[in-house]
Amino acid sequence: MIGQVWRWLLDGTNWQGGTGITHRLVEHLQYTGESVLIAAVIALPIGAVIGHSGRGKWLIAVANAFRAIPSLGLLFVVAMWFVSRLTGDAAYLVPTIIVLVILAIPPLLAGAYSGVSEVDPAARDAAFGMGMTGPQVLARVELPCALPLIFSGLRSATLQVIATATIAAAISVGGLGRFLIDGLANSDYIQMAGGAILVAALALVVDGVLAALQHLVVPGGLRSTGPSRRKRRTAAAAAQSAHAA
Repeated sequence: MIGQVWRWLLDGTNWQGGTGITHRLVEHLQYTGESVLIAAVIALPIGAVIGHSGRGKWLIAVANAFRAIPSLGLLFVVAMWFVSRLTGDAAYLVPTIIVLVILAIPPLLAGAYSGVSEVDPAARDAAFGMGMTGPQVLARVELPCALPLIFSGLRSATLQVIATATIAAAISVGGLGRFLIDGLANSDYIQMAGGAILVAALALVVDGVLAALQHLVVPGGLRSTGPSRRKRRTAAAAAQSAHAA
């Protein structure tokens, strides 16, 4: 069967047309990109402000509670609510994006909150001592130092969305999940296996790209995973950032 799956993946005809791999891959990336972008616009500022001020921590707990909701069940509930209110493709695409955004918000929110709240107090004190205001400390000191955990949340959210966008094909949207749903409907297990491999490969590639981006964006002194070492380097990086400002 492995040989048959490999031949299916290498067959050029399977990559062409509106139902081909290329088109489904673009759809999957589109759903993922739109959902993560919307979730980031919502979650990152809120998480950063909560981490900076220490107020509203209950929002983090509420967001984390959404992680326990079954993705497929939430998808069907939202789709049933919209199907009688929208027409055409929007009746299925809008609920899909909404659910993907809901699932992407908790890791993004937690990453931003944890990253900002764990900044060494000495770094904050040094920045305030130089005359910075609260928003300036957040923008110039805390957020740069929080980048490792922000990226961690971003990568987690992206992988969550890629996985959930696959099962979204169950409500008649596109993406790589179509190969699994259509393959199951037609008892085409070669197509199902090929679709599963494509989803796994996409997740690995996207995570690798984000990891490379993180390596480029995050200062070398903040890449250590050790808490005590990170705090020492955070203070140094914050002082350098404040001095440059």
